[in-house]
Amino acid sequence: MNYKADVNNTVTRNIPDFDKETGNIYESIVIIGKRANQISSEMKEELNGKLSEFNSSTDNLEEVFENREQIEISKYYERLPKPSLIAIQEFMEHKIYFRKPEADEAGKENV
Repeated sequence: MNYKADVNNTVTRNIPDFDKETGNIYESIVIIGKRANQISSEMKEELNGKLSEFNSSTDNLEEVFENREQIEISKYYERLPKPSLIAIQEFMEHKIYFRKPEADEAGKENV
């Protein structure tokens, strides 16, 4: 996934902008928080996958050394924007799909 979006800087947001899509600011914050958790876990899995290539089965204290590629990968992930900033940007651009289960249940009862 491409995390290198244009969200590297912190921007002051208007609170009323968050409730335009859901009608409730708290629901919007929950949606953003859940998406941030998804992004965080995706980033962690991706980083662990890349770093697992450097693992060796015979690690001795004498054999442990700094791997330049491993350090560069770690620095790259440290420089990425935080998952919460990415989630807010996606929410504001209407890129997050969400649904309300209680609204789905109410629709089924009326049928």
